[in-house]
Amino acid sequence: MIFALSQETQDARSDEPALPSRRNPLRRCIASGEQHDKSELLRFVIGPDGAVVPDLAGELPGRGFWLLARRDMIDKACLRNLFAKAARAKVRVPDGLADQVTMLLRQRCLGLIGLARRAGVLTVGYEKVRSELSRGPAGVLIQASDGAPGGRHKLSALARATAPDMPVVEHLSAAELGQVIGREAAVHLVMAPGALADRFLVEVGRYAAVAAERPGNTMT
Repeated sequence: MIFALSQETQDARSDEPALPSRRNPLRRCIASGEQHDKSELLRFVIGPDGAVVPDLAGELPGRGFWLLARRDMIDKACLRNLFAKAARAKVRVPDGLADQVTMLLRQRCLGLIGLARRAGVLTVGYEKVRSELSRGPAGVLIQASDGAPGGRHKLSALARATAPDMPVVEHLSAAELGQVIGREAAVHLVMAPGALADRFLVEVGRYAAVAAERPGNTMT
């Protein structure tokens, strides 16, 4: 998978109880009926015109309707009119809502990379990233999905050798990564540990879960 943790880390985390934190209480998905941590869900509200509006930042006023961050959950809610049933009112679901959510989540991931650059916690370029990884664990290694496989594999191996549970994200193109940091293209980046890296991992996790089921989307 593109957004990957080592198998040892996945096994260890699977044994940990999934307890909600005070900051991230549980919410119920209107499509599955299951409760999940808010970080795994997508919030929607009903706009003044009766349209369903994605509220991925969780900041819009009004009652929130939650869906597990998966494309099939969004499609199910649209096809079965679950937003209207949950709101107990007539609502309008925009065409292509799942595609809209996918695009917005991708933009949020890119925006956080740009914010990390401005905050001085982003290292860019193969040699600089290799040097950063050699010094010790980083927050997250980000590599362009269309970058040369050889360089990507070498840095991924170095990252895992330094810290087996270091996340490696390979969802975004070199052109997209370059655009947010003011370059024509960028392939190798590393984000330092901290609040921004934590936020980025939440957003890229939600994006990966929605985009994974998109027709024609290739995960490597």
